[in-house]
Amino acid sequence: MKLRLLLFFGLCSAVSFSQDYNETLDAISESEAKSALNHMMQRSNLNTGNYDLKYNRLELDIDPSVAFIAGEVTSYFEAKSDMTTITFDLTSNMIVSQVLQRGNALAFTQNTDDELVITLPTILNTGVLDSLTVSYSGNPISSGLGSFEQTQHNGDPIIWTLSEPYGAKAWWPCKQDLIDKIDSVDVFMTTPQFNPSNEEYISVANGLEQSQSIEGTNKTTHYKHRYPIPAYLIAIAATNYEVYSHTVPNNGNPFDIVNYVYPEALANAQANTPITVDIMNIYSNLFEEYPYADEKYGHAQFGWGGGMEHTTVSFMGSFGRNLVAHELAHQWFGNKITCGSWKDIWLNEGFATYLSGIIIENLDGNDDFTSWKQQRNNSITSQPDGAVYLTDQDTTSVNRIFSSRLSYNKGSMVLHMLRKKLGDTPFFLAMQTYLASSEHAYDYAKTEDFINIVETSSGEDLTEFFDDWLYNQGYPSYTINWNQPSTNQVSITINQTQSHASVSFFEAPVPVRLIGTLGETLNLVLDNNTNGQHFLEPVNFEVQNILFDPESDLISQNNSVLLGVDDLEIADSLLLYPNPTSQVLFIDKPSSLDISEVKIFNPLGLLVNQFPFNATIDTTDWASGLFFIQFQTKVGVITKTVLKK
Repeated sequence: MKLRLLLFFGLCSAVSFSQDYNETLDAISESEAKSALNHMMQRSNLNTGNYDLKYNRLELDIDPSVAFIAGEVTSYFEAKSDMTTITFDLTSNMIVSQVLQRGNALAFTQNTDDELVITLPTILNTGVLDSLTVSYSGNPISSGLGSFEQTQHNGDPIIWTLSEPYGAKAWWPCKQDLIDKIDSVDVFMTTPQFNPSNEEYISVANGLEQSQSIEGTNKTTHYKHRYPIPAYLIAIAATNYEVYSHTVPNNGNPFDIVNYVYPEALANAQANTPITVDIMNIYSNLFEEYPYADEKYGHAQFGWGGGMEHTTVSFMGSFGRNLVAHELAHQWFGNKITCGSWKDIWLNEGFATYLSGIIIENLDGNDDFTSWKQQRNNSITSQPDGAVYLTDQDTTSVNRIFSSRLSYNKGSMVLHMLRKKLGDTPFFLAMQTYLASSEHAYDYAKTEDFINIVETSSGEDLTEFFDDWLYNQGYPSYTINWNQPSTNQVSITINQTQSHASVSFFEAPVPVRLIGTLGETLNLVLDNNTNGQHFLEPVNFEVQNILFDPESDLISQNNSVLLGVDDLEIADSLLLYPNPTSQVLFIDKPSSLDISEVKIFNPLGLLVNQFPFNATIDTTDWASGLFFIQFQTKVGVITKTVLKK
């Protein structure tokens, strides 16, 4: 989910897109945390654990110009133990008028714990299916950031909902539980047919629209969704939408992407939403067919500047490419398979973040993807600690759950490093296997479930990898020492320090690029398992320079490449700031280090500039992306990495 994202409109270039994405991610996750704030301490209700929800029918009466809802919610459920009462989550300000069981009224109470407790007339035995209908009404309590909102756009009224993580109970009697998905849902929304400006109201909900019927001055719209769904992903909206569609070919089984947008935003939306088809095709080719292809995908504009991945219809504040890519990615990772607890939130947010990066890779090319990865790494390494996987204590902190640095950025880069470790074919096969798993598809998964599937699919023991990068904290810093003892060999030694004591050594494949004096290049991946590990690699040209991790595939920071430099403290004390930079780059060196010349290389190893040493470098005219700065000293060559924003 993403909220209060800065508006994305037409983007002039792939580079500006990538920069915009990086600058807004903190705002995205911060807003998600705020939306959770009033509800996070209210965990899944233990009193709802004695039954399994099978079906919900929501029959709702709303007027977008009035902050009020009335309706009947019918719930089919199966007893998991002998039951004398059943409890639903519903905020205490909502007024329940009656509860019916097959036409018979039942006794009920509402309490200050936001529970609706219904007394059953007889014991419901384990395994028995039953149903109840709750009639209720009221002005739903909103956190001010979601749940149930009655607002305006351009002077026109709108009602919309956003329930992640525990806001559903504000507007309907439900069971708020990540791991008990409702198997099937029907939503009937009755609104006035027209708004005060005599424009027709259009209602939106999950699933496929079945019908619209007019009775007097009211209109009832029926949506049917026939896939398991948790309460927080059920959503409704109604206003004077304009509606248009794009068709996804889907290998001969086409389906529609239905866009519900404000009339005043129609032109902008029509210019931006067609990219959704391209993104859909990329995800479908890499992972699997869109999980809800026999229903729909859609966008419904709502009253915030970001988005929320409601199943089959993402609620959108704008239609920038990154927002579209992130919310669509959630339909696989978060909706088809939902994180089994908030400790596993990276299975939703880290995955969606990485998939939006994959869109940059596929649509903009490798250089922009490299910049995207470097931006993630700069965020991750801005602090020395932090694990992707949450502790129990972490789940009491909303900001920690929705940490852009850890749940989003580090989660996404752990996935990327897993891809580099396994290789593209095994990685995407493992992801496909995860999505197709009969145990987790259209259900939920926890982190250990994902790891087990990847290990089984790839045939690799990944215990060490996930211990280092997922469960423990920090990141490595590398020092690469090299020389060329003969014309056909290069000697490379890798040393590593760790930013946090929880990891003694980060085993990882270390990518380097050898640059020849005549422009030759050779890419190597060194399997680094111990500190001070030495590699003697064949080469058929004279090496001028070595670039460390030229495509930013590793979570790391403060790395140095040294030629013949024995004093590592001197090399490490050569500082470049600010990094990333947008204008002037300052160089701080120890007085004992004499630098005669500076050379600037792009990621391909091409020399783009050279000049005598100066304490500042003007980067204003540089293109955005990753650069390598080589310092010629009396004790050898020192290479540092700089990201130009």
